[in-house]
Amino acid sequence: MAGQLKEVRNRIKSVQNTQQITKAMKMVSAAKLRKAQEGIVQMRPYAKKLQEVLGNIVSEGSQATNLSVERPIEKVLLVVITSDRGLCGAYNANIIKLAKTAIREKYSTQAAKGNVTLWTIGKKGYEHFIKNKFKTDATFKDVFLSLSFENVQAVSQAAIKAYENKEFDHVDLVYSEFRNAATQRFVLEQFLPIPKTEKKTGAKNIDFIFEPSREELVKELMPKILNTQLYKAVLDANASEHGARMTAMDKATENANELLKSLKISYNRARQASITTELTEIVSGAAALQG
Repeated sequence: MAGQLKEVRNRIKSVQNTQQITKAMKMVSAAKLRKAQEGIVQMRPYAKKLQEVLGNIVSEGSQATNLSVERPIEKVLLVVITSDRGLCGAYNANIIKLAKTAIREKYSTQAAKGNVTLWTIGKKGYEHFIKNKFKTDATFKDVFLSLSFENVQAVSQAAIKAYENKEFDHVDLVYSEFRNAATQRFVLEQFLPIPKTEKKTGAKNIDFIFEPSREELVKELMPKILNTQLYKAVLDANASEHGARMTAMDKATENANELLKSLKISYNRARQASITTELTEIVSGAAALQG
């Protein structure tokens, strides 16, 4: 009985230590989330408007660069944005699942020929795809170690250059779009060729005034806007990661509380049983002496 009490005490202490860690991680993630959320909230309207302008220009038939030219899809690049660390619930698993679903369903023909390449931003995605023998490039997996526009821009420029050199015919982004601390939307988004804006029925044609010429402006703006789009996706993923980790650690803390209650009840029952056994032995011994 004493051994059982000691075991339960040890378990209670272990759960309490774990609970302290989850509380601390929740507070750290909440602080990081606040900063990350401010970044993506400020960035999103700007990036959305730039994408809209670019889509409208491309829809008008501008072929100033080949970044908007659609080609038969033979070789595909997926830029998969995960996190560097775990303990964020199903966040990484859902992104990896979406990427694998796209390979299996959307690009099954290209995958069968070995023409699907993965560029991973974040160590978790890289570790998973390497382990499962996917065609993976590790060049950009450490972007989150020093998250900046310049580092993300390097990824974008490399993808643009590879597309222009016809190393790939289609480039997609796989990432998590931040909604709030508890909600993320997992997205497969076309990066290259630049998607055209679908005109709504009855919508008026947008006529832009270009200065200098349309071709010069589009040639200059296209790469810059694409850099911004990828940076927005990375900021979305960064905020989503901290939100997912904060939620996961909050749930872990609550679960630890429930487990502590259960363990304390078990401990009290075992203690009462021990006391009852000791009293029974004392009374039995006294009765035997009297007899």
